[in-house]
Amino acid sequence: MSLYRTMLFAPANDLRKAGKALLLDADGVVLDLEDAVAMSEKINARNALKEALALPRKGDVFVRVNSAQTDLVLGDLMAAVTEGVKGIVLAKSETAEEVRQVDWVMGLLEKERGMPPGGLELIPFLESARAIINACSIASACPRVSRLFFGGVDYVLDIGTSFSKGGTELFYARSQLVVASRAAGIEPPVDTVYPDFKDIEGLVADARAVRQMGFQGKLAIHPGQIGPLNEVFSPTEEEIAWARKVVAAFDRSEAMGQAVLQVDGKMIEYPIANRARRVLALAEQIAKKKV
Repeated sequence: MSLYRTMLFAPANDLRKAGKALLLDADGVVLDLEDAVAMSEKINARNALKEALALPRKGDVFVRVNSAQTDLVLGDLMAAVTEGVKGIVLAKSETAEEVRQVDWVMGLLEKERGMPPGGLELIPFLESARAIINACSIASACPRVSRLFFGGVDYVLDIGTSFSKGGTELFYARSQLVVASRAAGIEPPVDTVYPDFKDIEGLVADARAVRQMGFQGKLAIHPGQIGPLNEVFSPTEEEIAWARKVVAAFDRSEAMGQAVLQVDGKMIEYPIANRARRVLALAEQIAKKKV
């Protein structure tokens, strides 16, 4: 499993912002050719992308391209399918067929450019009611699909409502993405941005809620959101200590032919032990990142 607690957006045509974003502590940076770029700047953004990709970086770099329903997507892909890119984020994905069409074009470009076939990831960005209904088929559309992104800003507009602190209007869509991802055998999804970047308390509460739902991280639109999100989606010292105790006890018990035991008065079986192993694996990834 990859480590994407925080994915930060930066416009591809603003080299100052892109350069700053690439050196921050976000696990991934998404250089944007879509909503962060004015229609009049689309071509310039593709040209600037090459320069942005040559800048120093800390984490993985992705590129968000315009929707497959637009005539911009082909030019975007021709600019974005290149060395130095971890994957493509497909804006406003609504059907599995759109995802497969983009996958096909990516494959042609990889072959033409001598890149490993299927090497680039493809992340559908689900932002509408239609996309949420089709989440399972989108998640399993092709082997490139590694995880899903949730675009809550467009989604609430599509269903005719607005963001609330409690997030009740997002609950169904979020649940759909978590279940669809698991059913398709891909990574847990990454949750929508929290639009009020000055409200760190609200951001943290929202992040804790979606972590409990099964998300691996959140999208970010401001550098000030990175630290709080990284902390929320990282195991605490208490969680790591609990995981170590559970794994050690379970391994001893299993070696003696027993797969059910008690640890601190709680029943431990394979599902709990496997969850503890995932906690330790995540903690190890975070520790390596800090080195």
